[in-house]
Amino acid sequence: MSKINCQVRQASSNIDAKHYDTERIRQEYLVQNIMVADEINMVYSMIDRIIAGGAVPVNEDLTLTAPEILRADYFTQRREVGIINVGGAGTVVVGDEEYHIEYKEALYVGRGNRHITFKSDCPEKPAHFYFCSANAHKETGVKKVSKADAVVMHLGSLEESNERTINRLLVKEVVPSVQLQMGMTELAPGSTWNTMPAHTHDRRMEVYFYFEVPEDAAVCHFMGEPQETRHIWMHNEEAVISPQWSIHSACATRNYTFIWGMCGENDDYNDMDWCATKDLK
Repeated sequence: MSKINCQVRQASSNIDAKHYDTERIRQEYLVQNIMVADEINMVYSMIDRIIAGGAVPVNEDLTLTAPEILRADYFTQRREVGIINVGGAGTVVVGDEEYHIEYKEALYVGRGNRHITFKSDCPEKPAHFYFCSANAHKETGVKKVSKADAVVMHLGSLEESNERTINRLLVKEVVPSVQLQMGMTELAPGSTWNTMPAHTHDRRMEVYFYFEVPEDAAVCHFMGEPQETRHIWMHNEEAVISPQWSIHSACATRNYTFIWGMCGENDDYNDMDWCATKDLK
């Protein structure tokens, strides 16, 4: 049986979070050790009940089963899943169908697909499957998505240190998801800031997963209410949970890429409450 580890994180209050020290902030919001060889590791957050995790099949295939917290017969009994490969080429088997997923390609798996298995093409360069999952009230099928299929946005500039390409991979314009949205933002060389000007969205929470971060580099992720911001230092293949009341932005020691996953009340990507940079504290 595949080794599956699942942490449970409780929701947190914006009032309480103002008093967290560095270690407490990291305990509440930072997600580490996601990509471990021959394991599936995930965090179940009570904030909109999102699950974020990773699967790294090296010496064996890994089957996604339901952790105890779900009280489900199988993982997608009441859930949808978005998967993006950030490692070597691999395959995701859904039921009797196989989907070959290259680097930075995605797969959407709707509710009701009982069997999901992860495979790598080459053990020396294993796939790193990052996934997010949200509750779903209906069945919506399965669809593979590449960057060529995405809704693409080019934003920012080198002068502002935030030239970036936003690939909206698993959004309602591309896949028939219920509430899950996922995509990938790639920063151009020389750019280090993401999601500026900052924003919140009370109708959705969000998880960021940072990758393509060199070993000697680091990402400083900013969170908190616009008038009460905090920061978390992060490294390659780590994720961070952003409650609906929190901004989610970052600056790093060099350019990088990150995956964003959202779920909640509204599936409109553009539903954001902007925070003027001059008003941040």
